[in-house]
Formats: sequence, C-alpha cells, structure tokens
Amino acid sequence: MIELVLTAAGAQRVRFAISPLEEVLGAVRTLLGVRGHPANLPWASAAPALDVPELAAVLSARHYITEFLSPPPVGPETTAEAQLRAVRATAPHQVALELAMVDADLTMLPDDPASARDLLADQLETVWNVLLAPEWPRLRELLAADIAFRTRQLGSGGIASMLAGLHPRVRLSDTSVLVDVRARERLEIDSRGLLLIPAVFAWPDVGVVTVPPWQVSLLYPARGVASLWTSAAAPPEPLVEVLGRTRALLLATLDRPAATTELARRHGLAPATVSAHLTTLRAAGLLTSERRGHRVLYRRTELGDALLTGKL
Repeated sequence: MIELVLTAAGAQRVRFAISPLEEVLGAVRTLLGVRGHPANLPWASAAPALDVPELAAVLSARHYITEFLSPPPVGPETTAEAQLRAVRATAPHQVALELAMVDADLTMLPDDPASARDLLADQLETVWNVLLAPEWPRLRELLAADIAFRTRQLGSGGIASMLAGLHPRVRLSDTSVLVDVRARERLEIDSRGLLLIPAVFAWPDVGVVTVPPWQVSLLYPARGVASLWTSAAAPPEPLVEVLGRTRALLLATLDRPAATTELARRHGLAPATVSAHLTTLRAAGLLTSERRGHRVLYRRTELGDALLTGKL
C-alpha cells in the first residue's frame, strides 16, 4: 500500500495533466503483452513492428520501468517534444539510479548512463513518431474528456468522490490517498501538489510516481477506452433524412467530447466543413461546446441524445 498524505499545502494543488510519453510507454508495454485493455487489440494488431530492443527491455519489467522516460507533464497541453527534451536533460546520476531499480535484464544498454539515456530517448521518439503521433488527436481528445469529467466530479462531490471513480485500488482515507499496490511507502505531498494523469494504455494498472525529485503523480486508466478504436454507429436513416448524412453522422459520433480537427480526421472531412455543421447543430441545441486550452470540445446535449434515439 502506498499512502500519499495530503498536507495543507499539497491538498490545494490536486491537478490533472496529459503525458504523451506515458502513452508511448504504455503502448510499447501493450505490444509486449505486459498490459493491455481488450479494446486496444485492434490498434495492437495493426501496429507496425519497431526495432527498439533496449527500450523494450526496460519496459518488459513487471514492477518498475523508470520515471525519467516519462517525466511528469506540466499540464493538459504538454507535448511529446517537450517531454523528450526533459528526458535528454535528465542528470546521468538520476538515470543510473532509476535503471538500477528496473526488474529486467538491461545488459544490452550502454554502461554509461548518459549514453543509455540518449539511446532510450531516441527510441522513445521513434515510437512516438511511428505509433502515437498519427493517433494523437484521437487519444488527446479522449484524455481531455476524462479530465473534464473528473474536474466536474471534483467540483460537485469533492476529492473523495473524484478519487473513488479513478480506480478500484484508489481511495481517500481521512487526509491520505491510499493506493493498493505491491510497494509499501508513505509520502507527504509537498507544495507541488498531487498530479493526476489519465492514460489510454494504463489498463488494468494504476501507478504512482514516488521517486525523487519527480513530482508525486498518480497514473490511472482513462474513461472511454472501450470505444476508442471503434467506429460510431451509423445514424438512423430517418435522422439522416432530417439533418443530412454528415450532420447526422457527427451527432452520432459525439457521445464523448471531440474537437473539430479530430472529427475531420476521423471522418475524412475538411475541418471547415465539420466546423460549419457543428455550428448549425449547436445553434439547434443538439450540441454543447466547451473550451479546453486551445481547443473547443463538442458533445451531444440531452436534446441531441433524445433526437438520436428517437425519444423526442
């Protein structure tokens, strides 16, 4: 059991962030068979083979796979490029410390920690560019939707309510966040606060970053992964006749928040076309929109749900 004590200072800074490199690590571990949600099998079966043996060796570990390969993100807008720069800037002594904790055969890595770090960073970048970057708009919107949901929970029910829905092995007890994992540790959350990181490829695990000097972070499976790689159900023909096929398709797709660019990519449409249709649907009260950072996320309203299901 890991106990994270929410001090007076730490309790004021419970926040969410998105980690592109955490998705890289999870994706590789999924391909290695170490973890994997059944819903990710379509993605895994179509993924190209990559020659990243040293990274695969590190990520084959069962209990600890380093922190420096996925440095805690600053916030929801953190980029893979920024994290890769942080990886390459990790002090050699920190690299050596963490690699020594990995429960896997790492004899193929260079003995020099700086060389090992740079090699692993290059392989991380390769995996990102080949496997994750093409899918990132879809993954990012799912992660942003998870954060929006958890933030609403936090605002309406407090931290106990929000934590109760993160993972079966996470709960709040008095002023401590308890995480039921193999490790045994008790930490006080400092003024940097507790960082909560949803991840597409985390299932079925929950993870805790406790190694100094990294910010204490809790990684958990994001909501909605089961529908991530599936196509939206075809809209009913009567609805198509009323709205037109493209607007009906967009309405059917928006059971979870998505941005214009993601919808355009998913359906092979021009962003301007999607934007015009979304504006019309929102004006009709069938969609709602919410700004998240630089993006505007759209989602069906209750009226849109009722129209789609024929319950008006």
